Amino acid sequence: MYLLAVVGNLIIIVLVCVISQLHTPMYFFLCNLSSVDAIYVSTILPKMLSIIFTEDKMISYYGCIIQLYFFIFCGNAENNILACMAYDRYVAVCSPLHYSLIMTRKVCFIVGTSYMTFSAVNSLILTLMISTLSFCYSHKINHVYCDILPLMALSSSDTWSMKMMISMESICVTGTFIFILTSYIRIISTVVKIRTSSGQLKAFSSCSSHIITVLLFFGPCIFMYLIPESENSKDQGKILSMLYVAVVPMLNPFVYSLRNKEVLGAARKM
Repeated sequence: MYLLAVVGNLIIIVLVCVISQLHTPMYFFLCNLSSVDAIYVSTILPKMLSIIFTEDKMISYYGCIIQLYFFIFCGNAENNILACMAYDRYVAVCSPLHYSLIMTRKVCFIVGTSYMTFSAVNSLILTLMISTLSFCYSHKINHVYCDILPLMALSSSDTWSMKMMISMESICVTGTFIFILTSYIRIISTVVKIRTSSGQLKAFSSCSSHIITVLLFFGPCIFMYLIPESENSKDQGKILSMLYVAVVPMLNPFVYSLRNKEVLGAARKM
């Protein structure tokens, strides 16, 4: 799974960078998504593989903090990239004549730089807040990698400020999800008005890969928040988090390559 995720996402990055026909806003954001996914799996899975092979379940304090930083960074970045991709599809379907004026290279570069900077700063703040906590009760992390909530559960410090920050993060993620849903409601309402079935099919096919990626990304999150807090829910949360950090980054390249004629055409050229 790790090799498939890394190789698949690297292939997408190379195709988008090398093939000129893929130098469009949609594939710019796809390249960003693949870059983040490659970092995502490389942050979590190598350490997990090491634990499986060596049966040494230890992780250093600084190793845990670094893993936490990149985990939060990638989660934030992917969330923002999916929102940008939803807006890109909205403009392409609902305002096709203005698409080239709205989604310029300059706009894409500014937006891409902005959400990467925001994700890096946000992740740094949360990681620094976690690093200031005291861990006196136990050093056994009840999770498969270093995540905020399991680390907070180990802390003997006051975590009220951290809980407030996490609540704000949850509101931001919910807002992004609502933005994506609103974009697709507008897209669907526009597509339904298209008179020809071939035109409807073409419009839907340009969005289908992104819809699948959004469902794969937000699905585990929604299930984790819907499950009531209990010992069983913690175990289910671990399984869902594995879907989140391993399965989704592995599937994204397949979703975009197998369901996209432009990517398949670019692959044949390579």
